[in-house]
Amino acid sequence: MKMKVTAVFDIGRTNKKFFLFDDNFQEVHREYVRFDEIKDEDGYPTENLEALEKWAIEVFDKMIDSSEYEIESLNFSCYGASLVHIGHDGKPVTPLYNYMKPLKDDISDAFYTAYGPENELSRITGSPKSGMLNTGMQLYWLKKSQPEIFKKIKYSLHLPQYLSYLFTGIPVSEYTSIGCHTLLWDFEKKEYHQWVYKEEIDEKLPPIESSRKTNLIHYKGRKIKIGVGIHDSSSALLPYIRSITKPFLLVSTGTWSISINPFNEGMLSPDDIINHSLFNMRINGSPVKVSTLFLGNEYKLQVKLLSEYFNVPQDAHRKVKFNKDLFFEINRNFAHMFKWESIPSDKMPEQTLIPYDNFDKAYHQLLLELVLLQEKSIKAAIGNSKIKQLYIDGGFSDNEVYIKLLSQFMNNMKLRTTNSSLGSALGAAIVISDKVLEPKFLKTNYAVKKHVPFI
Repeated sequence: MKMKVTAVFDIGRTNKKFFLFDDNFQEVHREYVRFDEIKDEDGYPTENLEALEKWAIEVFDKMIDSSEYEIESLNFSCYGASLVHIGHDGKPVTPLYNYMKPLKDDISDAFYTAYGPENELSRITGSPKSGMLNTGMQLYWLKKSQPEIFKKIKYSLHLPQYLSYLFTGIPVSEYTSIGCHTLLWDFEKKEYHQWVYKEEIDEKLPPIESSRKTNLIHYKGRKIKIGVGIHDSSSALLPYIRSITKPFLLVSTGTWSISINPFNEGMLSPDDIINHSLFNMRINGSPVKVSTLFLGNEYKLQVKLLSEYFNVPQDAHRKVKFNKDLFFEINRNFAHMFKWESIPSDKMPEQTLIPYDNFDKAYHQLLLELVLLQEKSIKAAIGNSKIKQLYIDGGFSDNEVYIKLLSQFMNNMKLRTTNSSLGSALGAAIVISDKVLEPKFLKTNYAVKKHVPFI
C-alpha cells in the first residue's frame, strides 16, 4: 500500500526544495535544485521563473506517478517581496523582479510626497522604506515607469500564490504575503491602505484567502488538496506557535537574520521605525513584530575578506571553535574594527583595519561585532513584550562562536537552538493540516539544545 503524504515546495532565493511528509510530519523524501539567475530588461539579475516552473511541474508529475507515495495535499512556502504579474492569458507579462533591484529616487520621492510622511506611512503599514523590498512599491514603480505593461496585468501574485495558481488556475492573495513589509496593508484599519485604492492597485490584487485555505483539484486523474501558499518566515514560525505555550522570540538566521515576536501588542511606534522594525503577518491576519538584520550576507562578505587577508582556505571559518581567552582579550580593549558593506551602523570605522596576526582572533572579533548588532536587533523586536525564551534556528544555529557570544549577551533569556532545515516547509505542511501538534513536537523534530552563558 502506498504511503499517504503531503507535498511541499519550499522555494528560497538560492535553493529550491521539494519535500514529502508523512502523517507525523516526518520527512520521507526530498529533492532540491539551484538555477542560475537570468537578467531582466535592465540587465539586473533575477529569478529564472521559467526554469522554476518547469522543474516544479516535472518533479510533481514524477511523484504523482510514484509507486511508493500517494500525494494527498500540496502547499508552497516561498521567499517574500516577489511578485509575478500575469496577463489575461494567465502568463507572466514581466520578469520576476529582484527585490534588491535599485529603485530610482524620483519614483520613491513621488510616492512619499503623495502618500507620506514617510515615518507615519511606515508605522501604519509596518513597512520601513525599503525600495523594491516593498512589493507595493514594485507595483507603483511598474505603473509609473511601464504604464503600458501595467495595463496588461490581470493579477499580481506573490510568489507562493503564483506557484499555487500554476497548479490550480485559481488566483488569490494571502495574508502572510500581503503583510510582509509590502506597504500595502493598513494595520490600523485591517485592510489595504488608502493609497492602494487611489492608485487602483487593488484592481490587480485577487481576493484574499486564509493561509489555511485549500482547493480540491482534479490533477491528472487524482483528487489533490492544494493550498494557497505561505510566506516562508511566517511558515517557519508556525511549528513554534503550535507547540510552545509561553511567549518566545524566534531568530531565524540565514542571509537575513529575522527576529520574530508574535506576542507584540499594539502598533509600531515611531522609535520602532527608526530601529528598522516592521510587521509581518500571522495566518489569521494579526501582526507579528519583526526586526531584520542582513547578518548572513555581511558575514559572507567579511569572512571572504578575512580569508584573503590571512591567506587561509575559504571554508576555514567553519572550523573555528569558541575560545574564551580570545574573547576576554578582545573584549578587554574592545574597539570596532569592521566597516560593514551591507549593514548601516553609526559605530563602524571608516575602513576595516585588522590589528591581529591570526585568523581565529580576527574571526572572534568579527562575530563579537555581529552579535552586538544581533543583540540590538533582538531587543528592538522584543520591545515591551515580556519574553524570556529565545529560539535560534537556521544557518547560525550551529555556529559555536555566534551562539556562545549570543548566550552571554542575552543572558537574561533562556536560549535554545533548533536544528531543522525543514522549518518553512514543515509550516507549509502543518498550516493545511487539521492535526494538533504535541507539546514535545520541537524536541522530537528539531533537536532542541539549551545554551547557558559562559560566564
